[in-house]
Amino acid sequence: MPEPLAGLAVTSPASAVPSPHLRRVVVIGTTGSGKSTLARDLARTQAIPHVEMDAYRHGPNWTETPDDEFRRLLDNALRGEGWVADGNYSVTRDVVWARATAIVWLDYTFGLVFWRLLLRTLRRGILRETLWNGNRENLFDHFFTKNSLFLWAFKTHWRHRRTLPPAFAEPQYAHLQVVRLRSPRETARWIEHVRQATVPSPSQGEG
Repeated sequence: MPEPLAGLAVTSPASAVPSPHLRRVVVIGTTGSGKSTLARDLARTQAIPHVEMDAYRHGPNWTETPDDEFRRLLDNALRGEGWVADGNYSVTRDVVWARATAIVWLDYTFGLVFWRLLLRTLRRGILRETLWNGNRENLFDHFFTKNSLFLWAFKTHWRHRRTLPPAFAEPQYAHLQVVRLRSPRETARWIEHVRQATVPSPSQGEG
């Protein structure tokens, strides 16, 4: 089950999922954990837009969008009544978290995250997959430079575990429903429960 966080409402795969809490959702976790995949799945399940923050942060040729512009773009993108966004950017918390109704934290083991990140990076690099704004990942950068996503994952994984619970507990985020998922199996159970809770019963479909 998701680990309870002191003072916070935590959804369990075995408990009812109140639909209002899943109308504006932020999916967070170490790079490579599967944030975007889960966010897309949840957005389809809830029939609401998916907002990938990386697409707003990384311009052509991996040019980083300045913080003020990045915040403005997300402010515009997240004005709707329902959405699922994925990303860890602390510079946008007062914009994104303040509007969200729930946070889903993929808190997997580092070994699992690293393995997933390795497979994803190799796939993107070898197949030359096009990402946001025409960008493609460069395998040399990730294996041989300080721009490596592997290095970034190592730097941030345990930092998230140390800093996120206190951030959730800040008064301005007291409204958030927090779901902390510890394994892909737990995540699969949770999203399946959300699907079942979202599908209307036959009686609801009758006029």
